[in-house]
Amino acid sequence: MRGVYFICCCLLSPSLLAEEGRANLERAWQLSWSRFYLPQVQTFGDYLSSYEAGREQAHLPTPEEVQRQFPNPCGYSTGMEDGAILGGAMLSLLIDRYAVTRDESLRQSASDVLAGLHRCATVHGVSGFVARNVCPTDATSTYINSSRDQVTHFVHGLWRYYHSPLADKAGQERTQQLLRAVADRMLAFVTPENDFDFCRADGSRCPLGICRMWQVQAHEAARLPMIYAAAWDVTREPRYREAWRRYAAEAIVQSAEPGASKPAYALLQMQCSLEVLRQLEPDPDLKTQIGQHMQHVRDLAARRLSSVLSALSKKTPEEMSMLGPDWRTVPVWKNQNGYPNPQWGPFREIWHLTREAGESALILLMVENPHLTLEERTALQNLITHFDYEHNASCGILYHQAAAWKALSHQQLDLP
Repeated sequence: MRGVYFICCCLLSPSLLAEEGRANLERAWQLSWSRFYLPQVQTFGDYLSSYEAGREQAHLPTPEEVQRQFPNPCGYSTGMEDGAILGGAMLSLLIDRYAVTRDESLRQSASDVLAGLHRCATVHGVSGFVARNVCPTDATSTYINSSRDQVTHFVHGLWRYYHSPLADKAGQERTQQLLRAVADRMLAFVTPENDFDFCRADGSRCPLGICRMWQVQAHEAARLPMIYAAAWDVTREPRYREAWRRYAAEAIVQSAEPGASKPAYALLQMQCSLEVLRQLEPDPDLKTQIGQHMQHVRDLAARRLSSVLSALSKKTPEEMSMLGPDWRTVPVWKNQNGYPNPQWGPFREIWHLTREAGESALILLMVENPHLTLEERTALQNLITHFDYEHNASCGILYHQAAAWKALSHQQLDLP
């Protein structure tokens, strides 16, 4: 029967997150830590290939596979693709959850996530390189090709953590070290001679263009100055401020029109970059422009949310509970650069829609003084209340929680 996942936008209670919704939100939280979290390396994996306890991520690459960069140097489609992204997003989630609950146990959770991000940035011995994830079997092996997307969430999450009440002195010092190292790598590698590429862990240029930090698309333009701004903010070292100011004004101009067709993850990363720049920008005119750009991104995300929820409404429970594959057993597609990428088949859409629903909702709440329309509140309330987190294999459930707790922290939803 279709329609079980229908996220209705009818005008229900305008501000209450029903008790059922709170219970479902807590279930998503528990499952995030019991199924997606990798305690051996303190990071999160991308998807589940089993609902059996202890076998949820048995598909992850072995140390030998990672060491020979199999099936590709990004770890695409293996479950080790987005650990730095998810860690940064989880830090933000923890900060917003703490703002609402004042649950002191979240300090340890944040410390654990910070340790995972630290591992991604240090275990390979390449200063400032942010690995996508770390193989949980040996807790050391990493793929050599990162991306600006990984670095964006990594820096944004650490920056928010540094200024949050969850960070103790040791956590702040570790954050300073990490942001300093990333910024120093950008200063050393992101140059015209290097086509503004921060390069792979082995020092070679990224053949995919995903590590280029300047002369990029509109939704990516703010990322380089954001990294420098964040590093300056936590260290007050002049070289980072100089680099930030060198790129900031032009990046803000370039950020004016990201395009309506960009996926939610791209818009979310744009919003993360702009959030840091808006908070730190000293020029009132530039600060106003950043706010306007963020509002425009919010408007794009509102349309995306409506589209994603419509697509979810057409899925059956059987489709939504689909598990991801063992990537070794599926067809492989090679892109124009020869990167072999295992194909997930129909699961890819389920994974993507689950994630986009949370990402789109989260974007709405990142503008200054966010306000959800009654329709948007109801859509988010119903998403959290009715989504079957017990039978979903996408890491996108982290973004559902991130949107809910940010909405609650801004009093755009209410606890029962």
